Amino acid sequence: MSDPAAGPEAGPEAGPDLCSAKGCHAPAVWALQWNNPKLHTPERRKTWLACEEHRSSLSDFLGARGFLRDVVSHQA
Repeated sequence: MSDPAAGPEAGPEAGPDLCSAKGCHAPAVWALQWNNPKLHTPERRKTWLACEEHRSSLSDFLGARGFLRDVVSHQA
């Protein structure tokens, strides 16, 4: 029996990981690793996923705030 708290995205039938840009439904190919130094310890990393089209704009958004730590290829 599946866990209803997991939501519709969980499980082997879930689709590809999608871009984090608002309204984008493209598959993610990049992982933007970031943290907010006012809230997170230096080693903590949060991740936004990005398609090729939104990699730059999401990176710029995080970079302007001093949050972006790394951009790596996303392996789904």
